[in-house]
Amino acid sequence: MQGRGVNPSLNDVGEHQAYLFHEYYYAEKFDIIFTSTLQRSQQSVRRFIAKGIPWEARQELDEISWGVFEGQPASHNFKMNYRQLLHEWERGNLDAKSEGGESPNEVKERQRNFITELISRPEKKILICMHGRAMRIFIPNLLGINISSMEDYPHHNLTLYKVIFDGNQFAVSLFNNRDHLYVHEQD
Repeated sequence: MQGRGVNPSLNDVGEHQAYLFHEYYYAEKFDIIFTSTLQRSQQSVRRFIAKGIPWEARQELDEISWGVFEGQPASHNFKMNYRQLLHEWERGNLDAKSEGGESPNEVKERQRNFITELISRPEKKILICMHGRAMRIFIPNLLGINISSMEDYPHHNLTLYKVIFDGNQFAVSLFNNRDHLYVHEQD
């Protein structure tokens, strides 16, 4: 189980997905890149970073901490606790967390200052690379809606959400897009 406290490199599948993402979006003119402090998010966009695009690693974008389950295989005990956590979150208990881990509300608070800063930044085209559960919390947090809706924002590895800011609010214009992962399968 990965989380905030586990920092492995990308595996071969992740490397391939990162390559496909770059090949699909290589011509995009990003003004800045933000990643988490975890190497797997940085490796996912390193081809863009290598172009000299300004880049910042931010702890606010780190994955949720799964506490005692981090670094452990997805055991029966973990799966039961994970399902219980999801159930608690769906019921609105966003302070529920695994032993030694973080709750969605804690992740939301960790992300809040970054979102405030993001609004005031001069860069217009920003690439953010982060992690699954943290992203599920980030999107509703960014949209200014209750994070209990986090399950409405699914993710897959190298998913793309395109978010537009009109000066007042954010809106999702591309939802959970994975076209870049399938482009070569259609050839």
